Amino acid sequence: MRDPSASVAALRVLAVSQGTWGERIAVNVRDHAPASWQVETWSAPRVIPPIVDDPEDYLPAVFAPADLVLSLGETAGLAQLVPDIVRKTGARAVIAPVDFNEALPPGLIRQLKGWVEPLGAAIVFPKPFCSLTPTTINRTPLVEAYDDPLIRAFAEVFGKPSFDIQVAEGRIAAVQVRRDAACGCAHHVAEGLVGLPVDRAVEAAGMLHHHFPCLASMNKDPDYFDTLMHVSGDYLRDAVKDEIRPHLTPVPYLRPSGRVDASEQP
Repeated sequence: MRDPSASVAALRVLAVSQGTWGERIAVNVRDHAPASWQVETWSAPRVIPPIVDDPEDYLPAVFAPADLVLSLGETAGLAQLVPDIVRKTGARAVIAPVDFNEALPPGLIRQLKGWVEPLGAAIVFPKPFCSLTPTTINRTPLVEAYDDPLIRAFAEVFGKPSFDIQVAEGRIAAVQVRRDAACGCAHHVAEGLVGLPVDRAVEAAGMLHHHFPCLASMNKDPDYFDTLMHVSGDYLRDAVKDEIRPHLTPVPYLRPSGRVDASEQP
């Protein structure tokens, strides 16, 4: 994995949380960020009205300067504070993940984009957060490319999980996390896989993800026709399967009785 310091020498991050989901992400990013990063956290009020007349009523007078804001809101009201947070921090990029649509419905996403971009800041809305890669967000059919060095530097460390997995004598011998999910789930899964039979690893990864627990929504998403928790679990399982594929026992092919392949016909 490319060192983010190659493109951004010292990333200054402000993680704005509003509850358990966001606090977990903020703490994981702060505790596992590269040494060159500066990560500050701020807990927003839990109760913010759907329509905010004066953002200053809910914000501190000043914030430390930041390059990148993580908007980890659990109510739609928090999104209305983001433009003022960008102004106060001087941030040039925002990541506003969608792990549950109630906090960032499509109409509010369009509004927030329209408020933030005129301030000179890039903004992306990965749905779910663990769909974030250094070049894209979201899963098919919503995949979107972006090109911002600050968001890319963050996504090289946190986002779509990625592993290095060693297999010995049919078991998982060691797991190294190349890129963690922002919530820390990939490290949790990595620890739980060591020592398991390789043929059980993909299923076990899904269970470990579920019991972490993943805090993404269990409501069916209208774009993916699936829950965002399941989409997140798919990313995790696929990352594990891609690493151990050469070691998996092939699925046996059962030929229906009486069937003859075209290649065997005279």
